[in-house]
Amino acid sequence: MVEEILDEAYRRLHRTGPEYEGWLSNHGPMAVEALVRHGHDGVVHRWLDAYLGRLDELPRGLRPIEDWREALGDPKRAGDWLAHFDRELRDRPWREVLGTWWPRLLPGIAAGATHGVIRVGHAVRALGAPVRSAGEAAESPERLAELGQALAYWAARWQPVPGAARPSGAGSVDPGHAASAGEGAVPGDGHARPDAWHPSTARGPAGRDRPTPGTPVAGDVEPHVAAALAGLPRIADRTGGIRERLGRLPAVPRWPAAVAALRPAGTPAGAERDLVALVHGASLDYLRFGHAEPVMLVHAVTAPTAVLRTLPALDPALWAASVAAAWSATAAVTSVYAPERPATPSAVAAGTPAEVFARAARHGDAHVVKLADAVLDAHAASGDERVLVAAGYAGHLI
Repeated sequence: MVEEILDEAYRRLHRTGPEYEGWLSNHGPMAVEALVRHGHDGVVHRWLDAYLGRLDELPRGLRPIEDWREALGDPKRAGDWLAHFDRELRDRPWREVLGTWWPRLLPGIAAGATHGVIRVGHAVRALGAPVRSAGEAAESPERLAELGQALAYWAARWQPVPGAARPSGAGSVDPGHAASAGEGAVPGDGHARPDAWHPSTARGPAGRDRPTPGTPVAGDVEPHVAAALAGLPRIADRTGGIRERLGRLPAVPRWPAAVAALRPAGTPAGAERDLVALVHGASLDYLRFGHAEPVMLVHAVTAPTAVLRTLPALDPALWAASVAAAWSATAAVTSVYAPERPATPSAVAAGTPAEVFARAARHGDAHVVKLADAVLDAHAASGDERVLVAAGYAGHLI
């Protein structure tokens, strides 16, 4: 029954386009997947009743995608991309389609303010979810269609992060900036141990159908990840949308070194650890900087979370490049939206993971729901109770 509700929700949403009112992202598919995932399937249709009215219809296609490189990043071809991936997923297994297109789309991770990769991450998790009862199949037509629509949105809005390449670890971190970024820090930043947990193994609401995540140790963010985050510069002109702001990054003197500052992972396991640490660190950074741009800074957390959720469906040879792209997304969002100096967040009531998500579900905003979903993963991986506060903080701010 729970799985049927998600498929019903997808059927309702798949009559709508990936954007509305110009280029605002359709958050419906991501939010309903998170709600179902955490046991709040009972509110999904009511949530959709309130949300669907703002959405646009599916865009119409112009012509088939023949030269995919030429069509990347062209929002006028959104309808063509939708048709393209619908055909691909009818003809080939979804993991094969994902494996082909992930390295093509990954350099454009900034697509739709990172909503392309975020929507793909939710779709992959839905397809990879364990079957709850006999007769149910995670690879339902609706879930395959959702992956296709997510990939199509990413392709249509494909946008690189300026100056991003595979991190060399050779970039320098400006000591003065790193020191100021540490002001107002959540106590204890430094070193995390993700142990044997991965978000692909977690399911259901906290405390139900969720395996014990190894023996997570509450701790601090990996030092090299924390240093890279602390060394990110800020753009001076913080006006306009994300496309305008990203366009200003090349003019920031410290940006090239800062975006290259994360040490490259030498193994797939190391890449996964770095990505877990990045989500952990970005979650804590939301407590410091979220007051300035409560909605947009959510994506500094949810974009790398989406990449982390997708890793198990990918060839491990792609993991290091995936971490590099996730880092570039978090770095860019932080640099163009976070203020220079952090603020101490207002007191937010603590709670168990289940309570934290329940509050987000009652709040109802899609960004609050998706951040709660992400920080529950970060908490399960790190054992760090502080990350749970970020969801409540977003609920106060948004």
